[in-house]
Order: sequence, then structure tokens, then C-alpha cells
Amino acid sequence: MVNDPIGDFIIRIKNAGMARRDTISVPFSKMKLAVAELLSTKGFVGAVSQKMKGTTPRYLNVDVLYEADGSPKIRDVNRISKPSRRLYEKSKNIKPYRRGVGISVLSTPNGIMADMDAKKANLGGELLFTIW
Repeated sequence: MVNDPIGDFIIRIKNAGMARRDTISVPFSKMKLAVAELLSTKGFVGAVSQKMKGTTPRYLNVDVLYEADGSPKIRDVNRISKPSRRLYEKSKNIKPYRRGVGISVLSTPNGIMADMDAKKANLGGELLFTIW
């Protein structure tokens, strides 16, 4: 049993890149889907699809992307807010992660957002993780 599904999800993506996998498959949740779609729009992962069993989604399939030289797009991830310690950030305190090379992912009242998108929308929230 996994106590931190988001932490497990982002580490699986990082490990798949290090192992040169093309895709990963993880158990489905709406939160993981929202995070995967955000990472896809920001260019860290490829296509995101759901594997259905009947009308219920069971698995989430995520394509792993690589640079031109063969290194994975995701170099490192860092889980910030954990189940044992939740960390929140106000919109005025949000700063670009690694000078804009990476992103911080926040859970806001309007859903999962990247750091600069949340700052533009003047929204704070739970700081889930950073990725670059």
C-alpha cells in the first residue's frame, strides 16, 4: 500500500526515464491525471492516456520524453508537501523554480497549476512538488 500516491507517481516517472522506458503505467486517480496533464502541457512528459475496464478508468499510461542527446527530460523531482507535513504558499511568495527551467506544482482552488500560472491567476495553494 502506498501512503503517498503523488510522491510515488512522480518518482515512477523519474525512474522510468533513468531506466530508458518509453511509457509507464500507474493506478488511476483524478489527481494523478491532473498532474500528468500539467506535466504534458509543460513538456516534461509525452501523451497521457487512460486504460479503461468497462466504463471505469483503471490505469494511467504516461509516455516518457527524452532530450536529443538521449537524456531524460526530467532530471530531478523533489516532493515538498508530504502527508506528514503539508506546506502552503501564498501567491505573492511564489517564485520561479530554477529561474524558470523547472516548475513548482501547486494544488490551488482552481485545480493543479504550475507556479507561474498560479501567480498570474493570483492563487496560492499547497506546494506539491518541484520538477526540472
